Amino acid sequence: MWILFALGSALFAGLTSILAKCGIRKTDSTLATAVRTVVVLAFSWLMVFVVGSQSQLTRIPGKTLLFLVLSGLSTGASWLCYFRALQRGDINKVVPIDKSSTVLTIVLAFVLLGETPDVYSLAGVVLILTGTLLMVERKASSVSGGKGGGWLLYALLSAVFASLTSILGKIGISGIESNLGTAIRTGVVLVMSWVMVFVTRSGGQITHIPGRELLFICLSGLATGASWLCYYRALQEGPASVVVPIDKLSILVTIAFSRLVFGERLSGKAAVGLAAITAGTVVMLIPRLLG
Repeated sequence: MWILFALGSALFAGLTSILAKCGIRKTDSTLATAVRTVVVLAFSWLMVFVVGSQSQLTRIPGKTLLFLVLSGLSTGASWLCYFRALQRGDINKVVPIDKSSTVLTIVLAFVLLGETPDVYSLAGVVLILTGTLLMVERKASSVSGGKGGGWLLYALLSAVFASLTSILGKIGISGIESNLGTAIRTGVVLVMSWVMVFVTRSGGQITHIPGRELLFICLSGLATGASWLCYYRALQEGPASVVVPIDKLSILVTIAFSRLVFGERLSGKAAVGLAAITAGTVVMLIPRLLG
């Protein structure tokens, strides 16, 4: 069942990137992140009451709460970097770098969570890493400042924080119902996001967000909420070293829609890289599917 939740997470995560890109054409990315987190939080707590896990609030172990908070902080940092990168660069360039967090997460799962690698896992890591490197098309101006520049650094930071999010989240939800864990960590992300809004003094722009962009920001928040609920349910039941690669298949959804919505095209090299990432994920699933 956890494989289905992981696939659901990938689908909604893919939609999140497209909807978010539509919502930050004129709106400051930090402000947009804070607004969409409000939607995610409301959606998360709604699901908590639907499944009836709110009664566990007073019985959360201290270690669990600590790792949920740390996971939330990592998520907030990853989001802020990711959507700033999306605002400055093309989806087809930003997303592959962000998804490179898969390899780091798998390695950390082996080292920190004690998940035992097999030949399928190792082969999958090699394919995913190779595919990611093929998809990264770095231009001379990528790290430079100015409008449209600097996206590469933000994308790399997003990947690092995303990998930490997965590991910390896996530890944090081991002693709590997954929907409740998602809601708690989302609250941390919300606080962090709005602190950044005040630090960057972008809060005054909230009344000037175009109605169409606000709609897409809210829809992005709903997609994120659905993705998170599926993702942490999958993490709770399945190995992080496999759940994370499946979730990162959201790149297929993202790239398909970026072609339809924004007209962004993949180069031949990037297409080969995408095929390698997909093949690596499928290879890692083989023993689970046969078992």
